[in-house]
Amino acid sequence: MNWVIQYYCSSLENEILGLPAGLLARYLRLTDLMIEFGPNLGMPHTKAIDDGLFELRLKSKEGISRVFYCTLKERQICMLHTFIKKSQKTPAKELKLAFSRLREVKNEAQ
Repeated sequence: MNWVIQYYCSSLENEILGLPAGLLARYLRLTDLMIEFGPNLGMPHTKAIDDGLFELRLKSKEGISRVFYCTLKERQICMLHTFIKKSQKTPAKELKLAFSRLREVKNEAQ
């Protein structure tokens, strides 16, 4: 049985679909693998952050991007937030927004 990918909101889905071509191609390839094999693809593709938050690690000639996601019951993967990396360290405001959305999604799922 395959996993299902959903989005926190439609504007997030549009933001992801608006990524540069190389990053979008990488996103689509990795999400195809997630649907078939599950959300934990391992490094260098996915990484656990903390408290059920994970990041999908995208890299192409256009740059580096991250998509934060979590898993829900019934084999669901919920994409929470995306941003394009401009520095080595993930900015605190990006993590804060992802954790905020994670708590909101988990509370709704209960």
